[in-house]
Amino acid sequence: MLVVKDVEKSYGKVRAVAGLSFEVKDGEIFGLLGENGAGKTTTFRIIMGLLDADKGAVTLNGKKIDYGVTDKIGFLTEERSLLTKLTVKEQVIYYGILKGMYEDEILSRLDELLKEFEIVEYKDRKIKELSKGNQQKIQFIAAIINKPKLLILDEPFTGLDPINVAMFKSHIRKLQKEGCSIIFSSHQMEHIEEFCEKLTILVKGKSILNGYVKDIKKEYRKKNIFIKGDIDAKTLGKIKGVISIHENMEELAVSITDESVVEKVFKEVAKKNITKFLVEEATLNEIFIEKVREYNAK
Repeated sequence: MLVVKDVEKSYGKVRAVAGLSFEVKDGEIFGLLGENGAGKTTTFRIIMGLLDADKGAVTLNGKKIDYGVTDKIGFLTEERSLLTKLTVKEQVIYYGILKGMYEDEILSRLDELLKEFEIVEYKDRKIKELSKGNQQKIQFIAAIINKPKLLILDEPFTGLDPINVAMFKSHIRKLQKEGCSIIFSSHQMEHIEEFCEKLTILVKGKSILNGYVKDIKKEYRKKNIFIKGDIDAKTLGKIKGVISIHENMEELAVSITDESVVEKVFKEVAKKNITKFLVEEATLNEIFIEKVREYNAK
């Protein structure tokens, strides 16, 4: 289990991380979200042992993060960090040795992963000769070559088509089942909703919202109603509690202040010929935008 407790870090007068605390249990996927410059990268570097926190502590399975512990951590960075003149095999051997692995162990694991990701034929090809998507696969393989106990994924699906995204998702779930603790960071909120049980949202290094995703969405009062049929949007817009109405293809997306407004909207549309009336919780993307804006407006 990863424990981040009361961590603070400043660069001169700029506070990058302010009293940050969270836990990631074995086999749990945790979302760390924030705008660019919110403090995510600094947090990752502290967890990796690349930066010392000014205050607070970070432990993995009860041990302070040091070079012995970092051998059990994998990190997929948002920016590509591959040595493009090396072959795939040379690159992965290099990373594996840095993680304290033996070469025969690395090659055995590499063959297994190349087969799973359907790129066996690229083993002896130079990184620079690969497409961006296949480079991302190699970067992911390098991050998990050591079968990490903790894996940090920063925008893991960058440059991937839907088929390769599905491959990544499948292996992430496999790692989760094996007990790997995973920190997942992405600006694509649908991926956070799909993977993460818990999350924290950072603004200027400070956590402004944290907890279980299902509880956060439940406690957020605003809802969305999706309606398809012969409906007058202007009439719905006059109902008290309706925040906004957007036309999406052949349906209306009606945002409301809370669940009490559902009945008012239904009474209005029930007079018409409708084929769809679906009430859903607000998306994580909506919650993220509103909470960040509220904090920045203070």
